[in-house]
Amino acid sequence: MKPPLVIITGPNASGKSELAVRLARRFDGEIVSADSRQVYRGLDIGTGKITRRGMRGIPHHCLDIASPRRTVSVAEFQQRAERTIADILRRGRIPFLVGGTGFWIDAVAQGMTLPDVPPNPKLRKRLSRKSARNLLAILRRLDPRRPKTIEQKNPRRLIRAIEIAKALGRIPRLTRSYPYNILWIGVQRTPEEVRGRIRKRLAARFAAGMVGEARRLRERGLSWKRFHELGLEYRFLADYLRGRITRRECAARIERANNDYARRQMVWWKQRNELTWVRNEREAAAAIRQWLRQHRLSHEERNEFAKPAGKSEHRAERPPRTRRSGRG
Repeated sequence: MKPPLVIITGPNASGKSELAVRLARRFDGEIVSADSRQVYRGLDIGTGKITRRGMRGIPHHCLDIASPRRTVSVAEFQQRAERTIADILRRGRIPFLVGGTGFWIDAVAQGMTLPDVPPNPKLRKRLSRKSARNLLAILRRLDPRRPKTIEQKNPRRLIRAIEIAKALGRIPRLTRSYPYNILWIGVQRTPEEVRGRIRKRLAARFAAGMVGEARRLRERGLSWKRFHELGLEYRFLADYLRGRITRRECAARIERANNDYARRQMVWWKQRNELTWVRNEREAAAAIRQWLRQHRLSHEERNEFAKPAGKSEHRAERPPRTRRSGRG
């Protein structure tokens, strides 16, 4: 029998983080974050990173693992997440992989063998002169499927996808081993609910000091280029701090970008028949209980899935300071 893994995903601002904490408390679990921006230290309010209070004593992993000045690749995340999941299983607990970054989740869930393509500085320099629209068109010609799974207005991610396709001379075939027995849970919200939650969350983040957070990142040496690479909130906060747009324009653009991203996430996840869609904790808990019964995953049996003990990663990643902000 394959080792167990619960995945909780869904669109932006759907309430994944809070639901995961409640379920982990009920089912003796730990949380592995699968968010491509919450891996960076200092990106707390703008990404809605969970606070120590919000964790409610549940260990959280794969948060704050890198400086925002460098890029964490999906391959690096995959390796860390797999080690962490093995450690959680070794201690007889259930790992919960939680987030909305579809490709990162699939890399772990499907055991993808990812292409090892080093950076190409010359290609990156040439592509950096092109707009996101032009980059998307190039990527679409190389791989018609990839634009459906990528943040389409993020030049850094578009350039990396193009770089991989060009380096291999073909669309990379990602081999998959499917190493886990997975329960997929999707948090279901109507489009109207998602838009309302995004608007409310954005107001909370501004009130919590999101602009000040961006200003501190800049004071610590984060380049304007890197702000734009980090996407969503941070690229518009950079434009606001540089005086290129007003605060009202900044808020409107962040809201629009988050709504666009949520729509793309739903297109990605709605194609997945394995997802069990739930609207609340009661429905999610019922799905987990049924899954546990089907596979007879008792506390003792979960110990059988442990890999040989290596260096333990049993710790909650250093949480950001307590603050009020929206999460999703």
